[in-house]
Amino acid sequence: MKVLITGGAGYVGTKLVKHLVGNAQIEKIIIYDNLSKGHHNFFLGQDYENKKKIQSVRGDILDTRQLQRLMKDVDVVVHLAAIVTTPFANTDPHFYEQVNHWGTAEVVYSAEEADVSKFIYLSSTSVYGASDHIANETTVPAPSTFYGISKLRGEEHVNRLGEKKNAIVIRGGNVYGYSKSMRFDAVINRFMFDANFTNRIQINGNGKQSRAFIHVDYLCNALAQTITNDVPNGTYNLVDKNLQILDLVDVLKEIYPSLEFLFTNQHMNLRELKIDPNSELFNHIKRFQSNELKAELEEFKGRFAF
Repeated sequence: MKVLITGGAGYVGTKLVKHLVGNAQIEKIIIYDNLSKGHHNFFLGQDYENKKKIQSVRGDILDTRQLQRLMKDVDVVVHLAAIVTTPFANTDPHFYEQVNHWGTAEVVYSAEEADVSKFIYLSSTSVYGASDHIANETTVPAPSTFYGISKLRGEEHVNRLGEKKNAIVIRGGNVYGYSKSMRFDAVINRFMFDANFTNRIQINGNGKQSRAFIHVDYLCNALAQTITNDVPNGTYNLVDKNLQILDLVDVLKEIYPSLEFLFTNQHMNLRELKIDPNSELFNHIKRFQSNELKAELEEFKGRFAF
């Protein structure tokens, strides 16, 4: 089996490769990334036993010709490449539209013309917008940010592909945890960095807003199984925990007892979104065994250099 991962040198892609490289069913992993986010860490300090399986190709998802050439000999496409700029999900709509919508369209078109048998698209629970109710896979999307809108439009292209291929959309929660190619704009990762190096975190709003989260290891475990398992066409949610920001602060204070926290715009009630963690995807893959948040964050703390 040959797998192409768009955005493969990024935060999720770097961890996904570690999950895949030792799998005997996978003979080749093609990392397709334009390195626009400066994720060169993927290429350093990792000693894979089966590193000959890995091929890196620098390229953009808007480059249809290069995508078509690469996909001539690919069985599975995992489309991770996207513009994600938490917490600025409502800035520069053209950028989101160009990459997350039309970039996804180009990847889908290329897969459609090739012998690709399975297409996996990592979307986002942002497509649900805000809700007072717990969303599940039957909830009608109502995105409230440019980012969420662009990811939903990308889903529409993938769903069209489902008439010809095994097309799977996975709506992931807010991802956190250590990866060789880090993202420190995501809320938990940002809090951890600030807590460790400045002993102070900043909370936007009153902190009572809830979000759905998933650890990067659990996400990649699920993606790896979806690549090799028989998963029907469809759209699946993938989250592990629904956490209120203030609950997250309580855990951080256990790890960093002298932690200070500042509120900005404390009078504001920010949007609320909880997701049912009982995904239909777990009817087709093995459910991961998650750890307590404190244990996960202590492991994360141990990754800091000092």
